Parts: sequence; C-alpha cells; structure tokens
Amino acid sequence: VDFEDGDRRNPVNFSPARKWAITVNACAFTGIVAAAASSYTMGYSSMLRDLDCTLFQATLGFSVYTLGFAFAPLVTSSFSEEFGRFRFYVVSSFMFVLTEVMIALAPNIQSVIVARTFGGCFGSTGATLVAGTIADIWLPHQRGFPMSLYALAVVASCGLGPMIAGWIEANPSLQWRWIQWIHAVVSGVCSITMLLVLTETRSTVILARMARQVRKDTGDGRYRARSEANKPRLMSMIATSCTRPLRFLLTEPIVQSFSLWIGFVWGVLFFLLDSVSGEFKNIYGFGVGETGSVFVTIAIGSLLGYLANIYGERLYKKYVHRKGQEARLYIACVASITLPIGMLIFAWTARTDIPWMAPLIGLTLFITSAFVIYQAVFIYLADCYGPYASSALAGQSLCRNIITTIFPLFTSRMNDLLTYKWAGTVFALIAAIMIPIPYILFFYGLRIRGWSPISQKILEIEAEQKNPDLEKS
Repeated sequence: VDFEDGDRRNPVNFSPARKWAITVNACAFTGIVAAAASSYTMGYSSMLRDLDCTLFQATLGFSVYTLGFAFAPLVTSSFSEEFGRFRFYVVSSFMFVLTEVMIALAPNIQSVIVARTFGGCFGSTGATLVAGTIADIWLPHQRGFPMSLYALAVVASCGLGPMIAGWIEANPSLQWRWIQWIHAVVSGVCSITMLLVLTETRSTVILARMARQVRKDTGDGRYRARSEANKPRLMSMIATSCTRPLRFLLTEPIVQSFSLWIGFVWGVLFFLLDSVSGEFKNIYGFGVGETGSVFVTIAIGSLLGYLANIYGERLYKKYVHRKGQEARLYIACVASITLPIGMLIFAWTARTDIPWMAPLIGLTLFITSAFVIYQAVFIYLADCYGPYASSALAGQSLCRNIITTIFPLFTSRMNDLLTYKWAGTVFALIAAIMIPIPYILFFYGLRIRGWSPISQKILEIEAEQKNPDLEKS
C-alpha cells in the first residue's frame, strides 16, 4: 500500500495554507515552551518570599527543566514513530498545561521543582517533534524558511518570555504565581488550536493505517505498508533510540565537537538568563520590570541571526558544489569570532560609568552569534548524517541540555566570587579557545568523515539509492 501521485493524504501534498497552519502552530508551541524555560527566573524575588526557599533551590527549578529536554526525547521519539506525531502533540501540550497549573498552585519549592521537571519532559516531547513535522510536509529545498522560523521561535521566545514576566513580577498583585497562570492560559489556548489544526504528518503511520483499512475492507491480509515489513519491536526501537545517540556522541568527532560547542553556547545563554537581572539591578539600579525589558535584546539578536542565516543560505547555494556540506559553515566561522567579542563587550562595559546601552550591544551580538551557531549545528549535522541525522541531533541535544542544566547552578556563586566582569571574561576566553572548531571542520570535515565507519555506511546507502539497479547488473 502506497500513496498515488498527487494523493492529498500524503503530507507532502498538503495545500500550502495547510502546511503553514501546521508549521506556525507547531512553532508557536515551541515558543511557549522556550518562554516558560526562561521567564521562570523573573519570579525569583516573590517566590523566595512566598515559599520561604533559598536562591539555590529556586535556581534548581530553573535547571531541571532542561533535563527533560535531554532525556525524554530519547524514549518518546520511538513512540512517535510507532503511534504518530499528532497524538504526542496533543497529549504533551495538555500535560504541559497541567504542569504550569501545578507550579502556580505549588505550596512549596519541592512541588515547583517536581512540576518543572515534568514540564520539561512534556514540553520537550512536543517541541522536539517540530523539526520532524517540518521534514514531513516540506520538500528539502522548501525547508529553509520553516526551519529558520522554528529556530527563531526557540531563541527569540527565550527573550520575550522574561520581558513580559518582568512586568508581571513588578505588579505586587500578580508576581510569580501569575507568571505561571498566564503561561497556563496561553498554553491551553495553543493546545486547543493544535487539536483543531494539526493532523498526522508521519507518512509511514498514515500508510500503515491505510493498509489496515484495506485489510479490513477486503479481508486480504497480504496488503501491507512498507513500514510494516520487517518492522522491529517497539522495545527494540526504544533501545536503539536510547543507545544510538550515545554512540554518535562518544565515537563521532564531528558530533562531539559541535555538541561541546553548542552545549557551551547554550550553557552561557542560560547563565545569562539567570544573571542578567541581578547584574542590571545591582549596577544600574533597574527595577524588575526594567530588567525584564533587557531581554528584548534576545529577540533582536535572534532576528539579526535569522537575517545572517539567509545570507548564509545564499553562500551555501553558491559554494555547495565545491565545498559540499562544509558550505554550511561560512557564517558559523564568522559567528565563532563575534561570539567571544560580544561576551567581552557585555562583561567589560557593565559599569556604572558606562551607559547601560553598551552591555546591551554586547548581549545582542552574543545572541546573534549564538543563533547562527545553533542553526548551523542543526543543518550541518543533518546534512552530514543523512538517514542517521535524528540520532546525531539527539546526541548533541543530550549533551547540550545536560550542560545547560549544570551552568545555572553555579551562576550566583561564580558571580559572587569573580564579579560579573570576570565571570563573563572567563566564559569569553573559553569561547575564544573554541574558535577553531568550525574552521577545522570547514577545511577538514570531508577528511574527518572519511575516517568514520558510520559516514562510510551513509555513503554506501546514498550510493544504493542513486543506483538502485547496481546490484542487479
């Protein structure tokens, strides 16, 4: 059983309006999940007072959120392959709403930490499906803009969330509980629209359902979808999805280097999300609402990074025939230099005798660079590992989110010991040490892949797909 040419049941043949409705709705949920991750920090002051907890305990609630992003997709990705994406969107979005309600009603910090952990798990399940959904409904040459929209939703929402939450926290009658209530309301509306707008987009699941219906209608058990032939058991799929990303992370130099790089960048981003408020409050005397507005620089930097990636896409199309996958790295090579420069500007200009706009310029430059690196990592790994791209990306996601979980836990202590200036300088120096990573891959990536057994296997698969009759001749 297979799709006929032009079959409207095939997700690739959905109308443009339907494709964009699905894409925008899925990206909106990603943005809400990202905003929930970062806006939590703006409610620290009233949370410490209401729940009688320490700053470290509140920060732990911030950190554990990303643990769900590290581990939950390793298991749930197999279930989505078996049962489809739509069910997971609906279940995860509604469960995410319940975790936000649980935080808003929490009587103690322990309940907040538990709810944040589950919130990360359910939020990650929905958010990590978006890239797969885009791949389901858009052809390869059409995916550039939808994937950029997805990346923009991830990064920009990390800034928009705290910007709004800062003014909610500044209102004495609202504060931290209403930050969560508003998240619950917005998430609830998004969940309802997902239920109405989204549909199943995984073609193998649709074909399996069509085959079951044909078997039921005809009584002939010979009708099968391709995905049903030699289909592994669910537990085998879960075991593979849990172990293969680790194998890529431990054995593939390209995955290792890029995972370490984006993990560090994301760790610093969450370090800043946790410390920027205190820095502008202590140095410039900003109120909580004003410090929330500082995070608009993340949205601006994300937009600038998006524009930079449009130019990077032009460079890729121009040089792909000469450089192959490494043509994806032109803009990333530039971003590797501007990243530590932005961090140094932010660290060294945050002083009472320098206007507050100066560190914001540094922060914007850092976010622009981080956005470029984030999208370069995703697209480059997907290009390099083809049929195994999901495992390579899952490996880097695991590494990135574990590092992100750890960084905020020492934010306050590091700033207290080194001051904001020197803590930022340490991170800038580490970023400078990592500058060679994209350059090494740009010049020697093809040779490095040649040493990899996995890359050699991928080349064999691609050769078979290009020459399906080679075996017969």
